[in-house]
Amino acid sequence: MRFDRQSGVFMHVTSLPGPHGIGDLGDGAYAFVDFLAEADQSLWQVCPLGPTSSAMGNSPYQAYSAFAGNPLLVSLDRLEERGYLTDDDLGPVPDFDRHETDYEAVGEYKRPLLRTAFERFEETASDEERDAFDAFREREASWLDGYALFMSLKEEFDDALWTEWPHDVKVREESALAEYREKLADEIKYREFVQFVFDRQWHDVLEYAHEKGVKLVGDLPIYVALDSADVWAAPEAFDLNEAHEPAAVAGVPPNNHDDGQRWGNPLYDWDELQATGYQWWLDRLDRLFEMVDVTRLDHFKGFDEYWAIPADADSPAAGEWRDAPGYDFFETIQARFGDLPFIAEDLGFIDQQLIDFREEFDLPGMKVPHYANWCQGGDPNQPMHYPENSVAYSATHDTNTTVGYYNDLPEDQKECLHYNLGVDGSEINWSMIEAVWNSNAVIALAPMQDLLGLDSHARFNTPGTAEGNWDWRCTEEGFDSGVADHLAMLTDISIR
Repeated sequence: MRFDRQSGVFMHVTSLPGPHGIGDLGDGAYAFVDFLAEADQSLWQVCPLGPTSSAMGNSPYQAYSAFAGNPLLVSLDRLEERGYLTDDDLGPVPDFDRHETDYEAVGEYKRPLLRTAFERFEETASDEERDAFDAFREREASWLDGYALFMSLKEEFDDALWTEWPHDVKVREESALAEYREKLADEIKYREFVQFVFDRQWHDVLEYAHEKGVKLVGDLPIYVALDSADVWAAPEAFDLNEAHEPAAVAGVPPNNHDDGQRWGNPLYDWDELQATGYQWWLDRLDRLFEMVDVTRLDHFKGFDEYWAIPADADSPAAGEWRDAPGYDFFETIQARFGDLPFIAEDLGFIDQQLIDFREEFDLPGMKVPHYANWCQGGDPNQPMHYPENSVAYSATHDTNTTVGYYNDLPEDQKECLHYNLGVDGSEINWSMIEAVWNSNAVIALAPMQDLLGLDSHARFNTPGTAEGNWDWRCTEEGFDSGVADHLAMLTDISIR
């Protein structure tokens, strides 16, 4: 679809300020929406919202579910307002770091309180509240049943990977599932309750954002984690062998810059999906469009062709390109949903086939100035060369901050950057944001770290590393009126 010329800020929910060690859907979320409105911004972009795993470094791109919300994002203060928690329940609050998320410490504090909230709901909820909970369970049953059972079984089997569960449960023999549904009924209902309160809190934030003229931009990873409710509950949608384990896994091939990457995610059985009219994907998108207004399609190339690495191969070079039914898939979802509010992440392995595929469905691609050769005339990653049908980022969740990037640039590249942007580098974060905002790109976005001029210590994620990611947080002081006014001025001048 064609977007209006506009701009916004990227900040994941975990990065919001708040009293309980992690950003959540409480006051910090509303304060950020107010900041965006003050800065005359119309978009707020977040990472995927799913429940994360400490075994995967709490990456939102390796979640336990592509449908569920992360329980750690539930606001305890909002649960207290509902009467599900008391002030005594919440205290004493640990001395959490305001600048970083310690996921283990946050989980140790919050998860018992979520159980307390469930128990109090069971004891004291009104008929109206119980009806709302039952309506949610019925409405979201297509994914909620499998997710709640999966997470309950994870607890039952000491957090083991589902491929290591007892065989009858692993391969979903109905008699075994029925036995565990009865045995774990209370645990299952608790997991459903947490999703219910997450859903309600999220939609309250979404409604408030809309009232302030702000739309939410989500993120859809093309692949899901192996250790997820998605793969266990819908094995027919994935390329698995008879033992319900991946026959091949996702990644990218070697190129001039590296040896390739073996991501390890299971691949889709596109033939089976196509035969069902892509029902699993339609369910996924139904849920996504309940939650956000626009979404970034991560690794867009994988919808056209994908790199398949044999599951027993160590090297990404052992893989091969396979065709995906991209045109048929997008025509199907277009027939279901109409205009597709997608941003195509088309960075890396760009060829004419991919360009033609993206343009067929009129989807804007991504542009990031960090990938520019500033000394090469006409480099397409320089902001002055961005096409209109693109989304420009001053930096992304996977890159360094702009200040960190600039500090690491060779001197000749710095000089060429200065020349191209007409700046001296003294406020490189604002210079880059201004260049992106002034570009022809229909949407311009900047991470909160760039607005605050932060260096590499505030980098959100370094791909290929397992630790030290996803933990940066903004404080209340970051929502500074001077910063908002500066961004509003740039937005006005650039007609966004």
